[in-house]
Amino acid sequence: MSGTVTLDRRDGPYGEVVLRRRGEHFEIIANGTFLMDTSDGRSERLLVDAAQAALPERRRTGASVLVGGLGVGFSLAHAAADPRWGRITAVEREEAVIDWHRHGPLAAISGAALADSRTVILHTDLVAHLRTSSDTYDALCLDIDNGPDWTVTEDNESLYGAEGLAACAARLNPGGVLAVWSARPSVDFEGSLRNAGFSGVRTEEIPVARGVPDAVHLGIRPE
Repeated sequence: MSGTVTLDRRDGPYGEVVLRRRGEHFEIIANGTFLMDTSDGRSERLLVDAAQAALPERRRTGASVLVGGLGVGFSLAHAAADPRWGRITAVEREEAVIDWHRHGPLAAISGAALADSRTVILHTDLVAHLRTSSDTYDALCLDIDNGPDWTVTEDNESLYGAEGLAACAARLNPGGVLAVWSARPSVDFEGSLRNAGFSGVRTEEIPVARGVPDAVHLGIRPE
């Protein structure tokens, strides 16, 4: 591909992950599927801001947040840049992605966040963490696929159904916010959130240069 340079390619337990540079931007490919790049970042930042804004005002300062999927680091970096967040936990299953942030070119985006004393990186599968951990958070900001309708690996599909959403609710404190990134709005997923007992379900859209807008789906665990 003209103008694209492969910086690293690794085979792991979930398949192949690739870090490429296209011009001045970096992009991550998983099993041949484009995941994200560093060309914009508005929707990844909105993921964090929308979750913060949906919290009750009395709980916004010192709130704990789980960022599911490290990606290119926009969401984590944006959370760490906001002093209102207390505990910040990032969950990433790909060792390669963590390495690219700790020792590789993506450190330019996430370096300050990784050095922040509030930040903890967990090298584990997000779906498994949600189902087995006893930790709870005020906000879950999840961005591990191209959205509920377009998952990267088959195992991730369960996250967006009844069982996965129940696990998300169990990891949220009462009044906590679930925010899910998607490459396109999903009316069906809004229905799934309501059926799982989330209140205040809504979708915020981010226009893109071409095609359907990116979206952040939001739901609140009732207090």
